[in-house]
Amino acid sequence: MTTAPCTDGSAPELLGTLAADHATGALSTETGVFYLSAGHVVHVESAHSPDLGDLLTRSGAVAPAGWWEAVERAGAVHGVGRQLVDSGRLTTGALELCHTGALFDAAYFALAHDGAALRFRPGVGHWLGAVRPVPVATVLRESRRRRDLLHRIWPDPAVDTAPLTRAEGAESAELPPRRGRTLALVDGGRTAAQIASALACRTFHTLVELRRLAADGLVTPAPPPPAMSVHSVPDASGAAWDEPDTALLRRLLDALEAL
Repeated sequence: MTTAPCTDGSAPELLGTLAADHATGALSTETGVFYLSAGHVVHVESAHSPDLGDLLTRSGAVAPAGWWEAVERAGAVHGVGRQLVDSGRLTTGALELCHTGALFDAAYFALAHDGAALRFRPGVGHWLGAVRPVPVATVLRESRRRRDLLHRIWPDPAVDTAPLTRAEGAESAELPPRRGRTLALVDGGRTAAQIASALACRTFHTLVELRRLAADGLVTPAPPPPAMSVHSVPDASGAAWDEPDTALLRRLLDALEAL
């Protein structure tokens, strides 16, 4: 299967062209992948947003064992969604509602940085299968609405993707419940997507609370980690080699394990 580089136009423009051509395949942007069937969006993935399986299992809607059983049985034939319904693990309405929310969440991020490395792979389908196809125009309109709303709350989009830290003295006791629960998970390492996953909550709802916290001065993007220091140490032959800062490496390992 060939991968066609797309060098002309933005992701919204290309999605519009693919919709007009009733195309089927996967359009990759810098921050996500759109899966289309007959010109409609059937699924979107982004590393900045929890996937459907994460939302369903963390919320308790589907047991983890049931989710992975559906993936194993029907993933190869692009029918995981249908398998969840046919097995009685989810109603059609519950699946459609959760899937549409996850699709819009991921689309917001997949369109955030679309200016480079666009690729379209004709004929590629997603293992979930079509749940409720959404017109491209609807996806683009909803993404613009979300971007404009978040900008009005707080204009810095770094809050959406960077690890976040609390301002000194920031406490959650005086905040509305949802905002307080969100602030409680800001620890200097988690991103918005990780906080949303821990809360089993839609990413956009979490972004709204985090931008409000940022507007109130309670949350900021965490500073980048310091550059790794090295020390020159001679080996047995007298040649020097660089010994890494083991304390820093240990902190990085702890952070990776936490992620």
